[in-house]
Amino acid sequence: MATPPKRRALDPISEKVLRYETFISDVLQRDLQKVLEHRDKVYEQLAKYLQLRNVIERIQETKHSELYMQVDLGCNFFVDTVVPDTSRIYVALGYGFFLELTLAEALKFIDRKSCLLTELSDSLTKDSMNIKAHIHMLLEGLRELQGLQNCPEKPHF
Repeated sequence: MATPPKRRALDPISEKVLRYETFISDVLQRDLQKVLEHRDKVYEQLAKYLQLRNVIERIQETKHSELYMQVDLGCNFFVDTVVPDTSRIYVALGYGFFLELTLAEALKFIDRKSCLLTELSDSLTKDSMNIKAHIHMLLEGLRELQGLQNCPEKPHF
């Protein structure tokens, strides 16, 4: 009875290619996904603060002491409400803390917060571009290791 052939050991180039491919897929792609998700959350926060700024500016323009509005309690269940005094507003500071501010103070806070969020989103964008550059560099290295040539792009007519 013949013995089954032994598994061939991968040559060193194939081992390197496999290691680089797993590093790209397991580490870099996952890191890129996390950075992009974090940046999207920052953009959502920034959009909420900018929306709040627009609401405050409209309240200041109308100069009404009372405000009639509909509030969403969740699951698209709205209730009518009256805000008796529009000179002050509660603003979410973060980590579950709220602070009662005048409209002018709230606008200052929103400007500072939106500046910080913009800086954070720019930093996350740079991080994502850096990770993409590493991925591209490793893919080029893999192409060289495997001896593949750059395929010229076909002209699109």
